[in-house]
Amino acid sequence: MRGSFGNSFRLTIFGESHGGAIGMVIDGIPAGTVIDEEEIARHMARRAPGNDPTATARKEPDRVKIVSGLFEGRATGAPLCGLIENTNTRSGDYAQLRARMRPGHADYAGSVKYAGYNDPRGGGHFSGRITAPLVFAGSIARALLAQKGITIGAHIAAIESVQDTPFDAVNVDAATLERMQESRFPLVDPGREEAMRARVAAARAEADSVGGVIECAAVGVPAGVGSPFFGSVESVVSQLLFSIPAIKSVEFGDAGWMARMRGSQTNDAMTYDENGRVACLTNHNGGVTGGITNGMPVVFRVCIKPTPSIGRAQQTVDLTTGENTMLTITGRHDPCIVPRAVVVVESALAIALCELMMDDASTKALK
Repeated sequence: MRGSFGNSFRLTIFGESHGGAIGMVIDGIPAGTVIDEEEIARHMARRAPGNDPTATARKEPDRVKIVSGLFEGRATGAPLCGLIENTNTRSGDYAQLRARMRPGHADYAGSVKYAGYNDPRGGGHFSGRITAPLVFAGSIARALLAQKGITIGAHIAAIESVQDTPFDAVNVDAATLERMQESRFPLVDPGREEAMRARVAAARAEADSVGGVIECAAVGVPAGVGSPFFGSVESVVSQLLFSIPAIKSVEFGDAGWMARMRGSQTNDAMTYDENGRVACLTNHNGGVTGGITNGMPVVFRVCIKPTPSIGRAQQTVDLTTGENTMLTITGRHDPCIVPRAVVVVESALAIALCELMMDDASTKALK
């Protein structure tokens, strides 16, 4: 398995859903960086299971125990290792899944790739539970980015067909993004919450699940971040986003509409603002042109597929008998993972921006 990411802000992720612990080793944090454990705990709680009707009943505190790289509240410059214990596992719920493959999961593909030696309990290393260490690393990255005046936030853009008001891609500000961080169900228009929750409740009642869309933005990112071709902003951010289970598409700016538009519509006209800085009148490109940030808010959306673990009987295969069979999945699962995934998406962007800014000699490095 490939469990490492980055050159300058280097991560190594480890653990399984039902193992003793999961965690992350982070290398490249400048010595002396303040590590605010209360702030880390705040973001961890946003992702933690068992805290909302849309979430799984599995209750995990997701407290991070930092076991190295920290002394008297500051990074030492050595690798920082954070452990998150798994305290509420029910591995017996997964006994039948060693042979019967769950549709929509990585069970079959993983079994083939690792010759059946992978841990099947709760999805093992393929589980969405492994996103908890990403949030830990993202919290550290946010602290580094905050030193440069960069703020990141996201909201639930849609659950099934119920849509929230999108961010203003030109004028979204830090206050708006910080407000999103304060809610377990972040919306630009809080009036959409009832309808969205109703869709989740209906799916749960039918032993089914729903997906949705998350929109994420970063403000304060200077122009000039990114290293084309292979270190472009879109490619680095997308690499991390597609590492999050259930994300099936990423689009920057108005990418979903650009195929139906003309260049005269998609080009972002430029101007000097009242402070003499170059700005764009629109932000169809999501703050990135040529793989490099242009000083506008970085804005993108991700599609989250419906949770594949559902209570309905589904057709599958039994690898032990070599026969077709039916499978009814038991255990504790989210009927919709979108609300809990918001902070994970934010964290992926924070990690990517740290890596890009540390590794790019053409910008003011964070280190």
